[in-house]
Amino acid sequence: MSIIQQHTSSTLGDAWRTINIDALDPDSSQNFDTSSLHPPLPEASESDVRALNGQVRQLLRGGDSEGALRGCLENPVYNGSEGAKDAHLQTVIEVLQSIKASEMTPMLQRIYGSEGGSELIDVLVKYLYKGMAAGSTSGSSGSRTPKALTPQATGFSQIGGRPGGTNESTGAAMSVLLSWHEKVVDVAGLGSIQRCMTDWRKV
Repeated sequence: MSIIQQHTSSTLGDAWRTINIDALDPDSSQNFDTSSLHPPLPEASESDVRALNGQVRQLLRGGDSEGALRGCLENPVYNGSEGAKDAHLQTVIEVLQSIKASEMTPMLQRIYGSEGGSELIDVLVKYLYKGMAAGSTSGSSGSRTPKALTPQATGFSQIGGRPGGTNESTGAAMSVLLSWHEKVVDVAGLGSIQRCMTDWRKV
């Protein structure tokens, strides 16, 4: 074999395609544990969530709807079982439905203007989207979703089952969540939506 043939064979070969370039880069994610970029989240058991939800409902019964909402948003369930997450979502929706439409904007303004308020609004947006997704899935396939929500004479919905009213109840819940979403955008702008979409912590 001539020198030219040897040179052509070595330079035009495709062996270089099997080289893992990332393994040779000291700044590559393969050379360090990416889990260290995410701080550990406290794990919430179902019993912990039930206890928290009991305190929230007690505030709700006492007429402190803002305190109940803050209690939900200050203690989001990021690291827990699906049962724990669904139970907390149930309580968040119950609190949101107990608040009259005329109280939404003033309450959001107070929360957003308080210390750490932006983070609380971001958590609220996460639960709004989770509730919408659960309601949408429920309407199409009947999968897991928060309890049915039935309209009451007070002008807002309450948690409760009603035979044959699943579709109507799901629509009522979706309407409440969309109303809150509109008010959140009015008060906090679109930034909370962007942060919700990019945050690795999921409720």
